[in-house]
Amino acid sequence: MPKREHLPRTPMPEQDPKQRATNFDEVTLGYTPEMAMAEASRCLACKQKPCVRGCPVNINIPEFVRKVAEGDFGAAAEEIARANALASVCGRVCPQEEQCEKYCLMAKVNGAVAIGRLERFTADWHAAHADTNHCDVSDREPLDQKVAIIGAGPAGLTAAGDLARAGYKVTVFEALHEIGGVLRYGIPEFRLPREILDREIESIRSMGVDFMTNVVIGKTLTIDQLRESGFDAIFVGTGAGLPTFLNIPGEDLNGVYSSNEFLTRVNLMNAKDFPNEGTPVRIPVKAVVVGAGNTAMDSARTALRLGAQEVHIVYRRSRDEMPARAEELHHAEEEGVQFNLLVNPVAFLEGDKGWLRGVRCQRMQLGEPDESGRRRPIPIPETEFDIEADTAIVAVGQSPNPLIRSTTDGLKTTPWGGIVVNEETGETSIPGVYAGGDAVTGAATVITAMGAGRRSAISIDAYLKALRENNNKVSE
Repeated sequence: MPKREHLPRTPMPEQDPKQRATNFDEVTLGYTPEMAMAEASRCLACKQKPCVRGCPVNINIPEFVRKVAEGDFGAAAEEIARANALASVCGRVCPQEEQCEKYCLMAKVNGAVAIGRLERFTADWHAAHADTNHCDVSDREPLDQKVAIIGAGPAGLTAAGDLARAGYKVTVFEALHEIGGVLRYGIPEFRLPREILDREIESIRSMGVDFMTNVVIGKTLTIDQLRESGFDAIFVGTGAGLPTFLNIPGEDLNGVYSSNEFLTRVNLMNAKDFPNEGTPVRIPVKAVVVGAGNTAMDSARTALRLGAQEVHIVYRRSRDEMPARAEELHHAEEEGVQFNLLVNPVAFLEGDKGWLRGVRCQRMQLGEPDESGRRRPIPIPETEFDIEADTAIVAVGQSPNPLIRSTTDGLKTTPWGGIVVNEETGETSIPGVYAGGDAVTGAATVITAMGAGRRSAISIDAYLKALRENNNKVSE
């Protein structure tokens, strides 16, 4: 039998590209138990555990992988649950190649151990075979103290799960009518099936977490009102849902969407099923997506599935600077998305009755690195050309909504709107109020937001414990 380091990485079964480009079913099909055990057996069980260093929620990766290799999938699921309440989600959408797998010693030999795929397999196996929705790893008695979580995205859900496991009474306030935040409105079903997300949410609910939807903090209630109503601590995980625009001519034309609006219509409001559902979306014939992150790939691949005959990605830098996951780029190319690199849009062109007819672009060249570390794109004079399009989707970033910062006295924020926190604890300028995720950093990854939620949950636990001890001293 070959040595572990000589074994190739186990491929992930997938739908055929031509078939999957026409449906919203999940692209990747998951490992079988035999595949999972074979892949897990590649782990070298490094004593220094470098992979854990790359995990924002600090899963004991070698231990859960060892248990998968042994076929003890239940124990593996329990090990993951100690650190991650959204394992099925993370196994699907987190950029493991830039985190845990990046530090795997096998990456230098024959491909990193597929940690994300094993996490997904383990969580899915547990859901299919266990008697309960979640792994009960709590050792705390119920406590009387109450915690409010603002936002039901990855940061908020993680903090809620960790604090409920620690014994607190947790209530999550969500502005939308459904739970999940960006996991629901921003990530298409072909990457994260709704039944998977719903299952993870029900797991957190089964821990005793209460969810209140259609509550806009800053409008329906304020943070001050939450504190007055008896919440002992508050976590703000409202994400970054305010889209960034290009500010070029024609951006207000019909057929021009922000990626936030486009994906929300399709993913949250089920516009792909219009008119059976109440929210419409333009069915594109030729679509242009501006940007090259994961959201841009999601938008482009969604446009294909809605029926677009052509979909173009327009990006002002080269392939080396594209921020999307390599897997997402690969899947988009396989499905027929066309990449127009070193190209920047300069105007949206008006057609009949205020509708988009095309995108005027200019060719670019790369100069010296800018503040992001990527080479700065420089326009090449007299290189403008047009791409015919009836739909354009702008996917160049998001920022935090200003509602909470504008209604909360004493809350310090950055000039661009992010909440200022202690990076180690998540504590804001208001005692007892914590924040994390995109509301602090701007748009980032799901697992980064989860890591912030977990760090804040640990700090909230310490803060509330200190309050209990002080109260006990006073009562004595």
